[in-house]
Amino acid sequence: MGDTEPAARLAEPFGDFSAIISDWAQRQPDAPALCDGADNLSWGALGDQVERIAARLLETGLERGQSVAILGISSIPYALVFLAAIRAGGVAAPLTTSASPEQLAAMARDSGAQHIFVTRAKLEDMGDGAFPGMERVILDEELAGWMAPAGTTARRHVPEPDDPFNIIYSSGTTGTPKGIVHSHQMRWRQFAATAASWIEAGLPVRTLASTPLYSNTTMVAFLPALLAGGTVRVMGKFDTIGWLGHAAADRTTITMLVPVQYQRLMDEPRFDDFDLSALQLKYCTSAPFSAELKREVLARMPGALIEIYSMTEGGVVCLLEAHKFPDKLHTVGRPAPGSELKVLDDDDREVPPGTPGNLVGRSHTMMSGYKNRPDQTRDGYWNDPATGETWQRMGDIGRVDAEGFVELVGRAKDMIISGGFNIFPVDLENELLKEAGVREAAVIGMPSRRWGETPVGFVTLSQDAEKPDAIREAVNARLGKTQRLAQLHAIDDMPRSHIGKLLKTELRRIAETLGAPD
Repeated sequence: MGDTEPAARLAEPFGDFSAIISDWAQRQPDAPALCDGADNLSWGALGDQVERIAARLLETGLERGQSVAILGISSIPYALVFLAAIRAGGVAAPLTTSASPEQLAAMARDSGAQHIFVTRAKLEDMGDGAFPGMERVILDEELAGWMAPAGTTARRHVPEPDDPFNIIYSSGTTGTPKGIVHSHQMRWRQFAATAASWIEAGLPVRTLASTPLYSNTTMVAFLPALLAGGTVRVMGKFDTIGWLGHAAADRTTITMLVPVQYQRLMDEPRFDDFDLSALQLKYCTSAPFSAELKREVLARMPGALIEIYSMTEGGVVCLLEAHKFPDKLHTVGRPAPGSELKVLDDDDREVPPGTPGNLVGRSHTMMSGYKNRPDQTRDGYWNDPATGETWQRMGDIGRVDAEGFVELVGRAKDMIISGGFNIFPVDLENELLKEAGVREAAVIGMPSRRWGETPVGFVTLSQDAEKPDAIREAVNARLGKTQRLAQLHAIDDMPRSHIGKLLKTELRRIAETLGAPD
């Protein structure tokens, strides 16, 4: 790569992730690169082990563009295999640990991987006969002995912009999750400029990644930090005291958390015992982030707070710099540079500003498509009849205010049609959250003989809250006749995925067991 500083190369239109990581390893071999609960790894050791794993992958038959499957909780070995797959010219394919054994077997087949790196605990869950025909390496026991000898380097590989970089499997609740393919160009556009901005600002890059490495969310705290030559701590499992302890001891400067993690930190009785003064940038994405919670995070945690709205598939990217726009906390911000947004009605016609509609977007960070699913890839697109341009259907209903800020109204598939009227769950959820003692609220549509569908609510309550029936009556008194809740149920915890997404399919199952509304 010559004598050009890695930081300077990040400004180029396209670059080689692996070459920049190798360069950092040579320039600062003793600097800390990766940490987890069991070990610390210097940049020199990271560079050496990535080369050795990549060389062994190639020796055992990895072909250009072929996937390398990874399954288990986040750790240094997991991160090394992810980076080595890309260094060898392959594709990192982290598998969703929360999936069923049947789904995991299907994902592994779908990825086309011939290698799978799996933790002992996950392999025991799957059964010893799992992943037949694949080269299987026990990630937390065998990796050190499996990789090539110390000092080995892999043969040179120069990626092309359209080469696949990784496959991220969506968190489907039924069937096999879809594999979302990202190219080298997409990932470069997404993270090189971010890394460059951190370096230019003189920000010491010490990130804390507490969501799983199979999640696209986590990449914000993982990939740009390595491009910037920083330090990444990965957590195998999030817990509030563990996160606070790491953030304080590491002097963490950058983190990515999902809303439920922010909520748990705000609820932690010992939160104020930890010194978080080094924090300069906090990101959030992946799930709805209430204005009330944003306000509390801004008041109690130091540093800037940036909410990112997008999809793993791509489409529009909206950014809300919450610390700069305290009157816009109910929104997800405005489209970022390079992103465009349209709001369409159900006939795919643009609607006037302020009118709710289906969001479609496009940007320079669009997926290459779903792995092995061309029909579903096409179904996710909207082609502008006037220009022929391809836009991604975001799956959300939203509206844009006069200043260009985007407010989400709800998921398109979650919209309730009751007696012919459209009901947006978020409107009802916001009303529920106004009631004293209501900590969380979710509203779903359930079948109704009288109305077709009718709203049913779920809340988690503090000890001093009113009974659910009293809360429902108070809220219904403020709602229009077509919006009123037929039922309201109190539950101990909202069902969520590993990265904090609310599982409304699970709420529907619970509602069915409690009895259908009239």
